[in-house]
Amino acid sequence: MSTNLSERSNDNESGLQGGWRESDGNRMKGCKTNSRVSAVMEAVQFSEVELHQERIENGVKQEDKNTLEAKKSEKNQRSVPFYKLFCFADWLDYVLMAVGTIGACAHGAAIPVFFIFFGRLIDAFGSNYNNPSFMAKEVSKYALCFVYLGLVVLGAAWLEVACWMQSGERQSARMRMKYLKAMLSQDVGYFDTDTTTGEIVNSISSDTILVQDAISEKAGNYIHYMARFFAGFAVGFSSVWQLTLVTLAVVPAIALAGGLYAVVMVGLTSRSQKAYTKAGEIAEEAISQIRTVYSFVGEAKAREQYSKALEMTMELGKRGGLAKGLGVGTTYGLLFGAWALLLWYAGTLVRHGITNGGQAFTTILNVVISGIALGQAAPNLTAFGKAKAAGYNILEMINRTPAIDRNNVEGRILENLQGQIVFQHVSFSYPSRPDVLIFQDFCLTILAGKTVAIVGSSGSGKSTVVSLIERFYDPVSGAVLLDGENIKNLQLRWLRGQIGLVNQEPALFATSLLENILYGKENAGMEEVEAAATAANAHHFIERLPDGYHTQVGERGVQLSGGQKQRIAIARAMLKNPTILLLDEATSALDASSEHTVQEALDRLMIGRTTVVVAHRLSTVRNVDMIAVLNQGKVVEIGTHNQLISKETGAYATLVRLQETAPSRQLDGAAHSRRMSRGSLSQRNFSFHSGMASENDSGSLCMDTERSQQLMSMHKPSTIRLLKLNFPEWHVAVLGSLGAIMAGVETPLFALAISQVLVIFYFPDKEYIKNEVRKYALIFSGATVVTILIYLLQHYFFGIMGERLTKRVREKMFAAILENEVGWFDYEENNSSLVSSRLASDATLVRAAVGDRMSTIIQNIALTVTSFIISFSLEWHVTLVILACFPLMIGAAIGEQLFLKGFGGNLGKAYSRASMVAGEAVGNIRTVAAFSAEEKVLDLFCRELDLPKKRTLVLGQLSGFGYGISQFFMFSSYGLALWYSSTLVRDNKTSFGNVIKAFMVLIMTAFGIAETLALAPDIVKGSRALSFIFEILDRKTAINPDDPRAQEVVSIKGEIELRHVEFAYPARPDVMVFHDLSLKVHAGRSLALVGTSGSGKSSVISLIARFYDPLRGKVMVDGKDIKRLKLRSLRRHIGLVQQEPALFATTIYNNILYGKDGATEAEIVEAAKAANAHNFISALPSGYQTEVGERGVQLSGGQKQRVAIARAVLKDPAILLLDEATSALDAESEKVVQGALDHLMRGRTTVVVAHRLSTVRNADTIAVLQEGLIIEQGRHLELMNKVNGAYVQLVSMQQQQQVR
Repeated sequence: MSTNLSERSNDNESGLQGGWRESDGNRMKGCKTNSRVSAVMEAVQFSEVELHQERIENGVKQEDKNTLEAKKSEKNQRSVPFYKLFCFADWLDYVLMAVGTIGACAHGAAIPVFFIFFGRLIDAFGSNYNNPSFMAKEVSKYALCFVYLGLVVLGAAWLEVACWMQSGERQSARMRMKYLKAMLSQDVGYFDTDTTTGEIVNSISSDTILVQDAISEKAGNYIHYMARFFAGFAVGFSSVWQLTLVTLAVVPAIALAGGLYAVVMVGLTSRSQKAYTKAGEIAEEAISQIRTVYSFVGEAKAREQYSKALEMTMELGKRGGLAKGLGVGTTYGLLFGAWALLLWYAGTLVRHGITNGGQAFTTILNVVISGIALGQAAPNLTAFGKAKAAGYNILEMINRTPAIDRNNVEGRILENLQGQIVFQHVSFSYPSRPDVLIFQDFCLTILAGKTVAIVGSSGSGKSTVVSLIERFYDPVSGAVLLDGENIKNLQLRWLRGQIGLVNQEPALFATSLLENILYGKENAGMEEVEAAATAANAHHFIERLPDGYHTQVGERGVQLSGGQKQRIAIARAMLKNPTILLLDEATSALDASSEHTVQEALDRLMIGRTTVVVAHRLSTVRNVDMIAVLNQGKVVEIGTHNQLISKETGAYATLVRLQETAPSRQLDGAAHSRRMSRGSLSQRNFSFHSGMASENDSGSLCMDTERSQQLMSMHKPSTIRLLKLNFPEWHVAVLGSLGAIMAGVETPLFALAISQVLVIFYFPDKEYIKNEVRKYALIFSGATVVTILIYLLQHYFFGIMGERLTKRVREKMFAAILENEVGWFDYEENNSSLVSSRLASDATLVRAAVGDRMSTIIQNIALTVTSFIISFSLEWHVTLVILACFPLMIGAAIGEQLFLKGFGGNLGKAYSRASMVAGEAVGNIRTVAAFSAEEKVLDLFCRELDLPKKRTLVLGQLSGFGYGISQFFMFSSYGLALWYSSTLVRDNKTSFGNVIKAFMVLIMTAFGIAETLALAPDIVKGSRALSFIFEILDRKTAINPDDPRAQEVVSIKGEIELRHVEFAYPARPDVMVFHDLSLKVHAGRSLALVGTSGSGKSSVISLIARFYDPLRGKVMVDGKDIKRLKLRSLRRHIGLVQQEPALFATTIYNNILYGKDGATEAEIVEAAKAANAHNFISALPSGYQTEVGERGVQLSGGQKQRVAIARAVLKDPAILLLDEATSALDAESEKVVQGALDHLMRGRTTVVVAHRLSTVRNADTIAVLQEGLIIEQGRHLELMNKVNGAYVQLVSMQQQQQVR
């Protein structure tokens, strides 16, 4: 990005002290003029006192920073009230939630109602025992009521599930939209200091899923169980109020236990989310910069950092398991205590004739079921706690007021905009470094309709001028005026609509070429688009593509070369037809021929417009109306080219002389084709100016969806395989499973005990009743303590097991991702944001699958087995009847799962694609802001959410009906079993006691099965996650870095040979880049590769670094096929410097240290000095400990490149690959850095791509590539003697540019 914070940078060589003392009186109003400037381009040398003072100030500010970090950490612990999570609902959502609530309440109340009928049925058994015929008739009547109740439950369950799922999806979609809208509305400074792309992707995927989970099915489940709780007490009060009243005495204790549990879980969840977010940022950064990681053999470092970031989650997972075990165990333990009290008191009431056995039993059952419902509602509090913590982050962003509000419509709109821009006594520092002033009392006037070029050394403040005009930032003091009006008073959206911006690093979006150009003017017709593309010299190459303007460009435009991306960006600006044009190195990415054409188009575009050109290349500024020379944030000279060049000792003249010593900016237009290794068109389309036609432009850039589906179908989810990954925790699993089994066995034993008490109530001997009831009351009292220990055992150890598995899965997935060849990342489905998002979300689903669901399943299996053993031993006839009905219930559940799998499909993938759109927008926030493209991004984001919204509607209906029908079969089965039981009792084949005991035990079994079936949606989600996980883990990389058959490389001389190489990028196998290419570089010699854009130069670099393997032929080092060498050991001897430097979000020191493990501080400083980086680093307040920000955003382009070069210098490689290594540097910096590189190249095998002429001239061999073939080869003088040779034509073309 041009603003790159480019000169945010404070390339500070930056004196940053003192005012802007020099300017032209005609151009710079209100400022003093000083013409005495000569050595203005030299770096400012700070005195020892000044440096000492700055570092003291920095220490104070570092303390302030630490304080802010502490406050931020404290803020992350906070959560929002639960009701605020529903603030995204509209009237239809409220209707859906109301209907869903009615369904949940009806469904929840069904069990207490069932026990009313059941109590009456017991009375029919007991009171009519001597009249078998009448008893059978009464029992039949109430059994039929069960069927009617089942029909009601069918409808209620349907409404509950369908309405809550649909409402949750609708609200979460709206929440995602508002979150992204709020994020895109923030001022650019916010992204410098307060967030990263990784945080945005994490929030918009993980956080929103947590909230959606809480406000959809979990909310319905909670209401369902709470309705059961209250309905049970209502029935209890209407039956035997004394018993119910006694039970209420323990409710506060139960509520207190649940409340404490929820509070603890919210705190732990907040901290865990923070730890996972940090790990996600590390993963996203490594994956997005995979070539840098590979070339510096940084896989182990990335894995180590990722694993270290996950360590904190382990401890938090243990605490979470402990809290859950104590919370759930205490809840159930208190229920057993309540049972002890209830049994004792019920016995007293029965013995005193206040109630009978049936009434007491009905009341107890309702109270108990209500208590169990309260326990079942408690786990939802975990989801609510997580959602409240996640919701805080989301709502905080949505409610945040940006410092610069693009949506403010109160600003003025100028009717007749002329375009005069005035910087009036501007002082400015970037929000990320408020202590470092970029401008102080800066003045500059740009007349309407004129073109002003801003030139100067890297870090002098050039791009800051662009940023202030775009109002990405506001000055600390002073004003930027447009036609005499402070731009703060203008409507921001209107202002940016009048400005066209073309950055040095073009930002494209993962959509079609047409959509990218339409960012300039949304409603433009196709003719306008084609005209803009033609003017930008882009129409020709677009038309050659198979899909033309509908070709997908991939993440960040990765499918295009740098020159192609820049032409699309220029076409986008041309289509906008702005009054003010900002060109920040707009033609830097183009080859000589393309630049000539595009520069002419830009010259036409600039006519009549106010134009600000930020440039290093003199060919772009000679014809402008005025040139302003900046140095260290000061305008030190201003005038026309002729005026300034006449000042022999002036700043501009010094720049000109520096560039004359390096007369060619570049011989090759693939300036930005660094991403070519990801399958860019430039490397596969060859030259757009050659006679070769469409063969090079054929093929599809779209991802192969059939391939993706085939890959997914190959990896069927396997829970067994997942559990094998957990094998190291087998002892933990045994303990957790033991707890789950005991929890499961406890339930049917509990049912057996209470049914035995019911039978005791009908005994005529009151003393016997008293003794027996006392015995069972004591048993339940003891069970209180035992229950707490059981659930603690279950949840604590399953929590550890799940957390360790999650960490292991994440580490294995991340390691497997880093094993893949670069070609794997070329495919759209494997872009960095998507893979990072799935790495986070799928591993989280695995954690839930083991930590929560597995323990529940084991518990319910133990419950079912125990229940059937008990019931068969008591009354096998009745048990067989119920067992015969089980296929209906299980069949309904299987149908529900099939429906879920068939229609649940790729919802996770759909959310990931939406996350990718969001991450890309945030990564290109300056382009989004400059083109006021927020609505366009939101529209694309909304389209990505349409699929899950539509599927959820169908899914909710089907799963709701499936769940309802299974409940209907359950109640109908009870009716059938009880009717059949009455016939057995009538025929004296069994006793009343055995029937009741068996039936009660089987009821508990049904509840366990129902609970397991309720997990079906989560199980389906987990299955889809497993598919992706095992797809990653099972994939065999095409280039194995750990091939055991390969030879370890200890040292190399550096001889390189490409022998009869045929090559095509994996993403476009139909387009050949090389066909029978042979090339040789002798050890210690240098080879320069030159040629037009797309001729295959960077492909040579990619093959030598073995980012790809050739289809045929060999790439050899020291006479050995590199396929037979251990890849990582080979790469340790290869240094790579790319044109787009990839830095990591750490300190400058650590970024340089990345080049060599264990390097000393002295070595790092020497490497920085060799790369001309030491001076600017030392001038920074924190020196080498300065944080560079995400992708080095806190540094200018030149500073980033010098740090990258220092990293390569520190590596001290035998083979050096320079891919436009000095293209981001100004002339002065380049001269020093080029000298350092020349020194570095001595005695090393060096391959230089698209370097400036000074480097090409000094190369031992120059190879001219065209259309993937070497058409000329030799030394500079040899090639210059070929009058009509290709090399001579390139040199001639560049010389023509320089004299323009």
